[in-house]
Amino acid sequence: MRRDERDTREFSAFYTDSFEGARRMAYALCGNWVEAEEIAQASLVKVFTHWSSVRADGEKAYLRTVLARTFLDTKRRRRAREHAVAEVHDQPVLGGFADVDERHQLRSALWRVPPRQRAVLVLRFVQDLTIEQAAETLGCSIGTVKSQTAHGLDKLRVAYREVAVEQARVTARS
Repeated sequence: MRRDERDTREFSAFYTDSFEGARRMAYALCGNWVEAEEIAQASLVKVFTHWSSVRADGEKAYLRTVLARTFLDTKRRRRAREHAVAEVHDQPVLGGFADVDERHQLRSALWRVPPRQRAVLVLRFVQDLTIEQAAETLGCSIGTVKSQTAHGLDKLRVAYREVAVEQARVTARS
């Protein structure tokens, strides 16, 4: 069997095994399922183009790195060409779903954190990477990850309080 055929077969198995996790990580970063799917697909295409040079034991780490960088590139490009004219707020879930409401509030707050800090928070606390692994994934220093984590957590706390106040106002109007 030729190497190209073997690489294609191995990558197909990797794709099948990894796509859903990549899509969930992308969603945690961007907050939009359609955009998450696009980021996951673009990342997997990039992984495929370098598949023959990816270490057999490092495929998932390489995918995480590519995915985080693809997300950040997407945000940089979009920021250069898009300007928000209004913000649309989701309606809260009614009926006593406290856990769902809290997750929704946290997710909404996370999406208000700047993209680079959000990427660090997702890698550290959603993907459960160490500081060193997050630094390697993002291609930055350990100090940068530490400072981005601290700044990101500060912004997340502020954003979470803002989201909670907004949700309380919406609930009070209902």
